[in-house]
Amino acid sequence: MRVRISVLTSLAALIALPAVAQNYPVKPIRILIAQAPGSATDNVSRIMTSKLAEQMGQQFVIEARPGAGGAVGTEAAARSPADGYTLFMANNSTHGSNPAVYKKLPYDAIKDFAPIIHIASTPYVLTAHPSLPVKTVKELVAFAKKRPGDLNYGSAGNGSTHHLSGELLNMMAGIKLVHVPYKGTTPALTGLLSGEVSAMFFTVVGIEPHAKSGRARALAVTTPKRAALLPDVPTMIESGYPGFEVTSWFGLLAPANTPAAIVSRVNAESQKALALPEVAGALKKIGFDAVGGTPEQFASHIRAEVERFTKLVKATGITVD
Repeated sequence: MRVRISVLTSLAALIALPAVAQNYPVKPIRILIAQAPGSATDNVSRIMTSKLAEQMGQQFVIEARPGAGGAVGTEAAARSPADGYTLFMANNSTHGSNPAVYKKLPYDAIKDFAPIIHIASTPYVLTAHPSLPVKTVKELVAFAKKRPGDLNYGSAGNGSTHHLSGELLNMMAGIKLVHVPYKGTTPALTGLLSGEVSAMFFTVVGIEPHAKSGRARALAVTTPKRAALLPDVPTMIESGYPGFEVTSWFGLLAPANTPAAIVSRVNAESQKALALPEVAGALKKIGFDAVGGTPEQFASHIRAEVERFTKLVKATGITVD
């Protein structure tokens, strides 16, 4: 767990806040998500809001607005009143890959939002179907080089982080795995487990039970450190690909121009929540590490994500139909 600001620091920040934040909230707070109920975004939001509601003395209502790859819910959040009563649980798609792959989005990932706090993150796992005679990234790359264009990899759809991760591997390893887009993560995982596709980048929590049962073979994780759920699986960096880092992450945003005092209040309360063992433990159970940090740190993270994915899209020529 990486909570970068102590509870004492957060308490001090609360005491110093102007009256507008000390009186906030006086009514329920809505958390918009751009994915469906039951999604990872929904699960992370529920873990956080259950504790925030307790701490702040107001109900938190999660409202799902899925559609258009996350653009529907994200636009709704961007156009909401900047009064602190509508917040948004962003992720690596809405504020990472989407701005890079879509030429026209109904929102600006940077200008339309005020970052509050980076909540949680988890790596992806490069996974192969067990019928493939490979046990490491090196072996997969060697196998693919002997069969250019014969192997494929699945994704949750064109422009998804799974897709971009696969093209990053193609570019860095000098191979050509053919992209097979599915309509969502569930059919993509089904395609991998059935052998319809040879490989895929998938979340740790999603692939962990299948890797342990032998239905899938985990080759490497996409973060600098190994994943707690798969401690024996090396990182992509350890596997010979320095700089290969992709995460699935979540964080709270507010509409642009939300008063800074309210942003600070929600940040401080979120820091307190993330520092609690029950919150960090609940996130860990679904495969995520608590992160934390300041609004400025989260803003830097979002800018870096958009920039990194934009460079990748330009380098690989990825297009979205």
